[in-house]
Amino acid sequence: MVLLLLQYQVVDPEQPLNFYNDVYFMTPMCLSVLSAVSGVQVKISHLHENYIVIISCVILVGLFSIQHHGTHRVAFLFAPVVAAWLLCISGIGIYNILHWNPQIYRALSPVYLSRFIRTTGIEGWLSLGGVVLSITGVETMFADMGHFSAPSIKIAFTCIVYPCLILAYMGEAAFLSKHHEDIQRSFYKAIPEAVFWPVFIVATFAAIVGSQAVISATFSIVSQCCALNCFPRVKIIHTSSRIYGQIYIPEINWILMCLCLAVTIGLRDTNMIGHAYGLAVTTVMFVTTCLMILVILTVWKQGIIKAIIFLLLFGSIELLYISASICKIPEGGWIPLVLALIFMGIMYTWNYGTMKKHQFDVENKVSMSRILSLGPSLGIARVPGVGFIYTNLASGIPAIFGHFVTNLPAFHQVLVFVCIKSVQIPHVCENERLLISRVGPKEYGMFRCVVRYGYKDLQQENYNFENKLLSGIVQFVETEECVPESTHELSTYLENSYGEENMISSSSQLRVVKNDNDDHLEESLLKEESLQILKAKESGVAYILGHSHAKAKKSSSILKKLAIDVVFAFLSKNCREPDVILNVPNTSLLEVGMIYYV
Repeated sequence: MVLLLLQYQVVDPEQPLNFYNDVYFMTPMCLSVLSAVSGVQVKISHLHENYIVIISCVILVGLFSIQHHGTHRVAFLFAPVVAAWLLCISGIGIYNILHWNPQIYRALSPVYLSRFIRTTGIEGWLSLGGVVLSITGVETMFADMGHFSAPSIKIAFTCIVYPCLILAYMGEAAFLSKHHEDIQRSFYKAIPEAVFWPVFIVATFAAIVGSQAVISATFSIVSQCCALNCFPRVKIIHTSSRIYGQIYIPEINWILMCLCLAVTIGLRDTNMIGHAYGLAVTTVMFVTTCLMILVILTVWKQGIIKAIIFLLLFGSIELLYISASICKIPEGGWIPLVLALIFMGIMYTWNYGTMKKHQFDVENKVSMSRILSLGPSLGIARVPGVGFIYTNLASGIPAIFGHFVTNLPAFHQVLVFVCIKSVQIPHVCENERLLISRVGPKEYGMFRCVVRYGYKDLQQENYNFENKLLSGIVQFVETEECVPESTHELSTYLENSYGEENMISSSSQLRVVKNDNDDHLEESLLKEESLQILKAKESGVAYILGHSHAKAKKSSSILKKLAIDVVFAFLSKNCREPDVILNVPNTSLLEVGMIYYV
């Protein structure tokens, strides 16, 4: 970063410069591809800009079109391409240093930085918005942090990436010290004639690699946001059977492609795209620094003094760059701000609507005293079979159950309230997946099962879920003396363990049922109730889901009505249905409609 400042100080300390003219290869998506392809104009000067845009769009469409094959199929060239690129720019840098200005190493001195700021004044401060682009882009190689270990990132940046970038910038500065007029596309003009086209090809592939890393990171972030109820449900396809983090989300893939094409065709200028990217990156850096304060205080358990020192040290530098980038909002910097507001609005509205629906469920759940007053038959006919009632409540009887029994005269012999919970840890062990308890007295035949998934776990079961669950219930019945019979005690525990935060807890009050696939237990060892459960299973299993619609109360504010009745309703109708996410067979699915007034 300092070196890029100083390379122009070496050129002409009296001439204020616009650093956005020197944007190239490693900026994400449309900027990286467009910048790489535009290098061809160095050799074919009469090539019209429209052809550069068309070629860039073709590359982007091709890149997004192969995403469904999975990262493991398209990433086999990543390491060789990145290694070749870093070797190319470092080699070219060494050549330019030796050929044009061997004294350029002096630019490493901080003296030139202070001299540059004093000489250029306000122009030097404004140029910081472009200087920051010299360090952005390199992180795209590791944008999806979940695919790499911390030591590998540290070693790669320290031993390979940083030295190569230093040599590349020093070489470009040496070239510019002798060619002041070639500041536009100085990177490509500094390439020796003999190796221009090979380097151009490697640069284009490197831009694609950087874009691929951003796409993969976007998929991972959206997946985890869905698990935490911060984003509408989307289709998540796991493309690798060996590496869990490699996923593909069709909706996000095509939306991202359309946005990239719109920016590329609409702006058609790497300078304006650079303005947008510079503001976005500096803002992300500052937000990350602020979030690190929480990590320092809550995770690392360090004192507030250390957190404040960290914020002042890094936050002040980042705010300096943000202040320089804000001036470029009219020239393209508005793009990330508008997109950020749109996605933040979608995420906040979805999370708000989901939480309000959960609150409605909690406030309107059927009391246990009412269930007990109905007797073992629940006031209706109990027919053979098993009913899986899916609910968001980890305790109590959901309102949808009361709505169902009010409108239908029959219910299944065995009822299981199934609650799917995404807990705030990456993975949940298989032997801790199910928490099974009884609801009411034994003669009622009602159970509750909390199925826990980490935010990185796959919720679409690869095995027969009903056999797995019923096998666990049979084991629970056989060992029920190990489980407390107090329904009130169990309900209190679940409410404390699975509130709105969905935090995972452990307690000796609940038995964690191990998921054995062996459901062929010998009948001589089974209790009578276990036999009834197995017979009910033979009669058939029905999956009962609530198809609820949220509406704002008449007394709600206009803003709340807009958020719930318009935005949240639109997102709910167009997101992925719960029965698809839960992999429920359509032949056994029964949906119960209900309106939630929130």
